[in-house]
Amino acid sequence: MIPLAEIEAARERIAGAAVRTPLLNLPDTDIWLKLENLQPVASFKIRGATNAIRAALPEELAGGVVTASAGNMAQGVAWAAREAGVPATIICPDHAPQAKLDRIERLGGRVIQVPWDEWWQVIVDSRYEGVDGLFVHPVQDERVMAGNGTIGLELVEDLPELETVLVPYGGGGLSTGIASAVKQLKPGVRVYAVDPETGPSASAAFEAGEPIACDHRPSFVDGSGGKGVLESMWPYVQEALDGAYVVSLEETAAALRLLAEQMRVVAEGAGALALAAALSGRVDGGTTVAVVSGGNIDTTVLTRILAGEMPT
Repeated sequence: MIPLAEIEAARERIAGAAVRTPLLNLPDTDIWLKLENLQPVASFKIRGATNAIRAALPEELAGGVVTASAGNMAQGVAWAAREAGVPATIICPDHAPQAKLDRIERLGGRVIQVPWDEWWQVIVDSRYEGVDGLFVHPVQDERVMAGNGTIGLELVEDLPELETVLVPYGGGGLSTGIASAVKQLKPGVRVYAVDPETGPSASAAFEAGEPIACDHRPSFVDGSGGKGVLESMWPYVQEALDGAYVVSLEETAAALRLLAEQMRVVAEGAGALALAAALSGRVDGGTTVAVVSGGNIDTTVLTRILAGEMPT
């Protein structure tokens, strides 16, 4: 796990960048929503990105910063790099939503789009050939995980009766960070990852007892799901988490509609995963927090989902 002292230091370091997001109850349920879609870049990623860049030494930042992201980490890194006065280069998969790409460029980031498999290899290798700079890994960076863990500090403080936390799984940096904070403060709380059926990385690993390759296909849940748990992340994931759930695209779309219609909350696909699991009936969690990780979604996709359609 990430040491609690590192997470507490991260909270001080990111002050003024990330905001303390609200925790709202879903009426007539024991489900609470942690609204990270209300961050300045509409995603939790500003926490880890800002912590990593503000903690870096000047010589580390001399060549600028680089990351690989479907969009949200890219925005967090671009935001923090602009604040630090250094350039940011973002390696994005070629199916990344245009809304996210536009925001990256508005924040001053340089976008390089590559095929999904090549993008995944950049995440595995923590580098992109021909581009120099500090690589801020979206998941397997302890400074990023510590920044993400500040969400866990807020959950324990704001909801003392907390019993279960459900977290969307992209690469494990968010779930590991949150679990590290929550379990060191309240060891009895259970923390689970939630995968989309289009790339059930964490679920496959927990079932097999080790990281294994799984099928991945692009979907509107573009910020989550992958080809498997990264080998470097499995020790963190295995220690910090209690398991993982898989939800369908239909369940995710239904949760996204509920957020918009009942709570007036706009979430992206990955941001609705945790609520989808909480509503599925498969989680007997007591007082449960569903982390709404982000709200960066193309309006055309959102419109189709709200109309009851399934985006291709």
